[in-house]
Amino acid sequence: MNATERLQALGQSLWLDNISRGLLESGTLQRYVREFSVTGLTSNSTIFDHAIRNTNFYDETVQAKTAAGKSGEALLLELALEDLTRAADLFLPIHEATAGVDGWVSLEVSPLLANDAAGTVREAAQLHARARRANLFIKIPGMPASVIAIEESIFAGVPINVTLLFSSEQYLAAAAAYLRGIERRIAAGLDPKVGSVASIFISRWDVAVKDKIPAALANRLGIAIARRAYRAYRELLNAPRWRKLANGGALPQRLLWSSTGTKDPAAPDTLYLEALAAPDTISTIPEATLLAFADHGAVTGTMAADGGDAQDVLAAFAQAGVDAAALASRLQREGAESFAKSRADLMTVGAALAHSESGGVGYHV
Repeated sequence: MNATERLQALGQSLWLDNISRGLLESGTLQRYVREFSVTGLTSNSTIFDHAIRNTNFYDETVQAKTAAGKSGEALLLELALEDLTRAADLFLPIHEATAGVDGWVSLEVSPLLANDAAGTVREAAQLHARARRANLFIKIPGMPASVIAIEESIFAGVPINVTLLFSSEQYLAAAAAYLRGIERRIAAGLDPKVGSVASIFISRWDVAVKDKIPAALANRLGIAIARRAYRAYRELLNAPRWRKLANGGALPQRLLWSSTGTKDPAAPDTLYLEALAAPDTISTIPEATLLAFADHGAVTGTMAADGGDAQDVLAAFAQAGVDAAALASRLQREGAESFAKSRADLMTVGAALAHSESGGVGYHV
């Protein structure tokens, strides 16, 4: 049993944090499912930008769609939907075998809507209807302005991956929105089984403080944040409010660890995967980290349900001058800005592709 199989055996799902036409057409994604226990995947504008910018897998399709009059956002959305619906079909047997708990893929709403709740609700519903896949999440950022969009989308029956969460407080706000959406569905006589995950970003914490802390605290903040969030997650699942919904047929909103690739070259490349081993959670993993973990990763225990040493470690960071609450807000804001920039870059690539394929100046991706 390799390390990925051991994580799966303890109750953690492994999802690939990547999507490209090359992964699908080469059979690589299928091999990861078979050999490395991958049971889902996530995507975003940055990942998709890299996929079409750095390969030629999309050239023929872009040429055909451009000839048919597609361009800009419409063109790129069709490319993303083609990839993600193929991936969703690949994971559908897992989705069905786990009664909807696993086997998901994710498609994001435009990051430009991060502070537009009404626009987010509309786009989430449109994307979900267009994809026509039971195992496709719509990603909504967990910004303060988006909390109402999470609740309304869940109430509308749209499966949601809440992304860009950086703290227990942000996670609990997203979880409360999910619970309200499910409670409203039950009150309205609707099926309470609507999938959702809440994605906590890990490594960006350590990148943000790496030049501001004692060496003894290096690469420990993200893990402490995760442990504190896991405690909040376990407490929520044990609370009477959730048990009532579970008894009515609702699915738990699972906690997902995102940004799990090690950014510090001096740290082990499997650092976060090993520290974040926890039942009833998901780790979404960059491809290089997946391969490293399958090769030499170790599973030596599971995260403590009470958060372990999280509070002591966070106290040490506070003594070193790190304001975790303020930093969580900053990281969330910067994350939204980064995703918006990636979306703008993706639009630039799309425009260049369309221009090239219509006979304009050449553009190689």
